[in-house]
Amino acid sequence: MPVDYSGTWEMIENENFDGYMKALDIDFATRKIANHLTQTKEFKQEGEKFFTKTLSTFRNYNLDYTIGEEFEEHTKGLDDRIVKTLVQWDGDKLICVQKGEKPNRGWKHWIEGDKLHLELTCDKQVCHQVFKKKQ
Repeated sequence: MPVDYSGTWEMIENENFDGYMKALDIDFATRKIANHLTQTKEFKQEGEKFFTKTLSTFRNYNLDYTIGEEFEEHTKGLDDRIVKTLVQWDGDKLICVQKGEKPNRGWKHWIEGDKLHLELTCDKQVCHQVFKKKQ
């Protein structure tokens, strides 16, 4: 296991979230609300098994997965699609590929010091979020 992601992380930067949501065809009103929210991420890691929560005052999203095992993910509360999701290690990075109707969809997580980075991609849009570890 390359690195331990366990802990609570609070958003401090959110670049091009609107462009990413547009690529997912999320409606204008939802995008306006989501762009003003600060998210918190909670990770619980047990070996290759991850239990994650993305929390905000608008919507919460839970995602549990095992590294290297593809599964069907229903993105209910996000863009409400069903995708085939696979998360794998690339060194100390978590790399996720989501196969479905949208091209080039997925995300990458990595840690630098006390910061957790998240790069979200869909089609040609890239959103970069940064979270600081809560003590």
